[in-house]
Amino acid sequence: MRVALLSDIHGNALALEAVLGEIQSERVDAVMNLGDIFYGPLWPRRTWDLLRTLNAVTIVGNEDRELFDATAEQIARHATVAYNIRDLGEEPIEWMRALPATTRVDQIYACHGTPDSDLIYLLENISSGDAQLLDEAEIKARLGARRDCVIVCGHSHTPRALTLSDGTLIVNPGSVGLPAYDDTLPVPHRMQTGTPHARWALLEKTPQGWRAQLRSTAYDHESAARQAEAQQRPDWAGWLRTGLATIPAR
Repeated sequence: MRVALLSDIHGNALALEAVLGEIQSERVDAVMNLGDIFYGPLWPRRTWDLLRTLNAVTIVGNEDRELFDATAEQIARHATVAYNIRDLGEEPIEWMRALPATTRVDQIYACHGTPDSDLIYLLENISSGDAQLLDEAEIKARLGARRDCVIVCGHSHTPRALTLSDGTLIVNPGSVGLPAYDDTLPVPHRMQTGTPHARWALLEKTPQGWRAQLRSTAYDHESAARQAEAQQRPDWAGWLRTGLATIPAR
């Protein structure tokens, strides 16, 4: 069995098109989409048009909730949220609302952040401002009682594949659409891959067990950056061009 993992597309239809082109050559049995699908100053509706033909197994992310739970006041205050809701239209909004928070395919368990929260990073400690890999005890604590052959997650935009001492494989494919960002919650921190490329992963079940390949796909990131600038988001434009971010001031 071969499974393509996508996460954190963030409306970047150009990156998604490039990744889907590579996936088509891999003869995968399934595609899993781990959430944060549309939010951003890019091409939400165009992304929806690509995904609706893909039949991917999909879960909801925290920034999907930000769109379908947005109040009139939040829409009026947040131009990027307003742009997404206007560009998407009703059907994809309602589709997101119906998505599960977690799911399971074969021996693969999927969550956006952790099994209990789409706002918590499963694998990263961000207390320093930069993402550091948690030790195994802390990862297991965030998993709680959850144990599967493979656990896949997104949210941190940081590609990782690691095996716990009990044999559990944990994979974060990274972000298809946004290679870096900064945030102030729960503490000021940044995530950055250092390149503008789209990230995804390929899982394969072999006679020796599950294996993961972390993939990096080049695409026209300059056009994505210009689209972000056209939507008055120079922060996104910088992240898209460089894959780098700065730690916000406290």
